[in-house]
Amino acid sequence: MQNITTSVRKLFYLWKRSQVPLKNPTRISKIDNLIIFLICILISIISSYKLLLISPLSISDIFSWLLTFTEALISSWILILVSKKENPTISSIQIILVITLLLAVQAAKLVLVSTISPLSLIIPPALIISQGLGSITALTWVSIASFIWPEPQVAINNNLFFILLVCASVVSVLGGRIRSRAQLLQLSIFLPIGSFFSQWILIGEDKISLIEKQEFVFANGEIFSDSLLLAIVMLFTILFIPIFESIFGLLTKARLLELADKEKPLIRRLSIEAPGTFEHTLLICGLAEEATRMIGGDVDLVKTGALYHDVGKLHAPNWFIENQDGANNPHDEIDDPLRSAEVLQAHVDEGLRYARKNRLPKPIVNFIPEHQGTLKMGYFFHKAKEKNMKINENDFRYNGPVPQSKETAILMLADGCEAALRAMDISASDSEALEIISKIIFSRQKDGQLDHSNLSKGEIFLIKRAFLNVWKRIRHRRIQYPTTNNNTFS
Repeated sequence: MQNITTSVRKLFYLWKRSQVPLKNPTRISKIDNLIIFLICILISIISSYKLLLISPLSISDIFSWLLTFTEALISSWILILVSKKENPTISSIQIILVITLLLAVQAAKLVLVSTISPLSLIIPPALIISQGLGSITALTWVSIASFIWPEPQVAINNNLFFILLVCASVVSVLGGRIRSRAQLLQLSIFLPIGSFFSQWILIGEDKISLIEKQEFVFANGEIFSDSLLLAIVMLFTILFIPIFESIFGLLTKARLLELADKEKPLIRRLSIEAPGTFEHTLLICGLAEEATRMIGGDVDLVKTGALYHDVGKLHAPNWFIENQDGANNPHDEIDDPLRSAEVLQAHVDEGLRYARKNRLPKPIVNFIPEHQGTLKMGYFFHKAKEKNMKINENDFRYNGPVPQSKETAILMLADGCEAALRAMDISASDSEALEIISKIIFSRQKDGQLDHSNLSKGEIFLIKRAFLNVWKRIRHRRIQYPTTNNNTFS
């Protein structure tokens, strides 16, 4: 019986490994780890130090302090783990942002709890985290920030605490899905209104005061004051989100949509100076978007990344066949496969330079080298072999790295399939198209290009179907309309 159980466990483990390759998280330096640990210690101290101010101290008081201190420390550690799980490529500065916001809120609870509503303390940071790092991380942060509460000078109403949790959870969930600044503005208006009516119903009308106090905005406990202050703080948070995006490398949905605007200078240059590359880019966008949507990936990320993946071709557009008019090919003129391979690698290197110059976010920059991975430049490699040149295969491979995410892997596959699908005869069958797609994807798998992408076998199957669906949409016959001297038909 034990042997059967062991065998089943091994089979389950091997099946799991075959379905989803292990994803290695981004390594964090020892110095950053030390900074993160010290911030977590500060959070624990702030959350528990008041228990040591009791005089005289008893063993039970010390035990209570130690328990609260440990609880805060473990909670901070759980928050970091969750953020890494949701964002395997999260950077150390983003982790520092998350726990620093927790530290700031814990300190503010001690200093401002008597003058500022808990709503205004918890909800704005939750919006920042959900926008930049995702809803799960934000919900975890809200849970920890809400339940680990230093002994306050003013007791918190249970109904207010419930409203706080509900409002903060709504912000955490919606914040990860909001796609524009206008939607953020709507949230900053409707959420305080919702909290106002919730407090009115659950806490009571007697707490509504508009002009009784001179400093009514900072009158903690007054329903209108709490809601008004929340609205003000939310508006300021929205104003500061672009600064957080720039400093901490956060990539929000709104930022992605702004970068995807085809009137952006870099994209506009690509459409004018390298029109063939731009057309190729738009076709790849269609393939990659459909495949990403099919597997439940980040469609906005892959769409924006696809628009910028080939901007490096701006350094020498006429060296790439899609931009040539069919007359002269510079590669034929130099007749040197090694130099031609260097030009191809240069479009990646120059793309990274353009990205730095235009301050593109790192997740977008990753598409530039990873869409080529370490693929072999097959055409020029065979040219070199025909010339009997003494060559090293690595001289004809891109520098990489191979795709590190599902989205960059999908773009690589779309890049490989686009030209082959476009070249197919209009009368080709679905099975012929699927066969070509499967061959291209299998060649990438066999070459190890998808080893770090975290794509499962099931997802690769869905990607093939998505590419086929897009090809079926763009492959259509046009009717030859009759024309006369006087009329044309459209």
